[in-house]
Amino acid sequence: MDNVFDLTHKQCKPCEVGTPPLTQDEIITLMKQLDDWVQYNQLIGKTFEFKNYYQTMAFVNVVAWISHREDHHPDLKVSYNRCQIEYSTHAINGLSENDFICAAKVDAFFKI
Repeated sequence: MDNVFDLTHKQCKPCEVGTPPLTQDEIITLMKQLDDWVQYNQLIGKTFEFKNYYQTMAFVNVVAWISHREDHHPDLKVSYNRCQIEYSTHAINGLSENDFICAAKVDAFFKI
């Protein structure tokens, strides 16, 4: 997607307790904007693969930078040549648009 309504052009907003999680219909719509992410109950995840440990760690550092800028942090599982990322909004016990904004930004970086 190359328009200003693309998830990569949005910023995360604070989610407060009591904010409802996204509905399954909203999740389905947003999943279409991501590349090969999978929904597992109340989280979305994807595994990225690399040629070596250096590339994996460089990617992890970019994810950390995105997370810091958006103030929305994923769970990561890092090994020699892969990084598994899972997003969920713990404050609302479900998925929020923030999860999809960050996932889209990670996808955009990975395409570089």
